[in-house]
Amino acid sequence: MISKACVVGAYQRKLEELAALEGVELLVVVPPYWQEEARRIVLEPLHTRGYRLEVEPIRFNGRFHLFHFPGLGRHFRSFRPEIVHVDEEPYNLASLQALWLARRHGARSLFFTWQNLDRRYPPPFSWMERYSFRAADCAIAGNAEAVGVLRRKGFKKPVEVIPQFGVDPEIFSRQPSAISYQPSADSDQASALGPQSLFRIGYVGRLVEQKGIMDLLEAVEGLEGDWSLTLVGAGPLQAEIETRAAVLQISHRLKVIPGVPSREMPGILNGMDALVLPSRTRPNWKEQFGRALVEAMACRVPVVGSDSGEIPNVIGDAGLLFPEGDVAALRDHLGRLQSSPELRLDLAERGRARVLARFTQARVAEQTYQLYQRLLGD
Repeated sequence: MISKACVVGAYQRKLEELAALEGVELLVVVPPYWQEEARRIVLEPLHTRGYRLEVEPIRFNGRFHLFHFPGLGRHFRSFRPEIVHVDEEPYNLASLQALWLARRHGARSLFFTWQNLDRRYPPPFSWMERYSFRAADCAIAGNAEAVGVLRRKGFKKPVEVIPQFGVDPEIFSRQPSAISYQPSADSDQASALGPQSLFRIGYVGRLVEQKGIMDLLEAVEGLEGDWSLTLVGAGPLQAEIETRAAVLQISHRLKVIPGVPSREMPGILNGMDALVLPSRTRPNWKEQFGRALVEAMACRVPVVGSDSGEIPNVIGDAGLLFPEGDVAALRDHLGRLQSSPELRLDLAERGRARVLARFTQARVAEQTYQLYQRLLGD
C-alpha cells in the first residue's frame, strides 16, 4: 500500500487490522511527513504491529497532484507484491507511478478516490487519470457519489464504497472529559451557573469558508442559557471567525484550539456535548465524508450535520440533519439538544451503534480484505 494519509497515527490502526487477517503480508510506504498548506503533518508511528511501515522521501511534498516517491521501485523489487493498493486519487502523479510499477511487476492494483464532483482536469492530469483508469483493476470510492463520478468519466471496472479509514472504538469511546470550557471572569453568568448547566458545542476540522463555520457562529448567538463553542482546527478563516465572534458578542464563549495530534482527539471530543459539521457545498467542493462525525459518534457525542455531500449517509438516523446554510434550523437543533438530556442520550447510543456496525477500523479492514480476495480470485 502507498499512502501519504497513513502518516497520521490513528489511521494506522486499520493497517494492523488488515495485517491480522488470514494470508495478508502487508508493506505500507509512507513519506516522513506531509505538508498540508502551512501545516506539516509529521509521521506518527503509533500502530505498527504485524506489518512493515517503510518511510520513503517524496518529491514535491505538499503538491497534491505532483508529489511522488523517487525510490518506490526498490520496494516493488524487494517485496514483490501481488496487490498494489494506491491510497491516492487517480489523477495524481503518485498514482500513475505506483500503477505503472504494479503493471510492470505483474501485480493487481486499485486506487482510492474521494472525488464526489465531476471535475475535468487539464493535461497532464487528465492523462494521468486516463492511465490510472486503464491500469487499475478496480477502485475504492470513499462515498456513494464518487462512484457516479467514476462512471461518468468512463471507468467501467468494479468499484466498492469503503471509507478510507474507520475509528478504533476502544480509543474513541466515552471517557472522563479531557477539556472543558470555563466562562471568562467578565461573563455575568460565570458565578451564577455551575459546570453542569453548561452546554458544550464543538467543531473539528479546517477553519475554511466551505465548512460553514460562520453559519455555526450565527446559530449559537441566538441560543439561550449557558453554552460554549470550541473550534478545533486551523486555517485562513481564523481571524475572520474571531472578528465575527466579537461583533456577535460571543467571544467570551468561544475557544479555538489549533490542530492537535490524533492521539489527543478522543479527549477533545469527550469535552463536548454536541459536535456540529455545518458544511456548505461549493462549485468546486462538497463534503466527502466528515471523519469528525464518526469519531464523535464513537465517543457517544451527539452530532448535527448539514445535508452537504456524504454527511446524511454518514449520520443516518443517529444524529440531526439540517439544510446547508439554514441557520435557523441549525439553531433549533442545538436548542433541542441543549434542553433535552434524553435526546442527547438517545443520539449518543444510536451514534455509537452505527459506528460499531459500519465505521470501525476492523470493519473497513474486513471490507478491504474481501475486495482483495475478489481481485485475486478474478
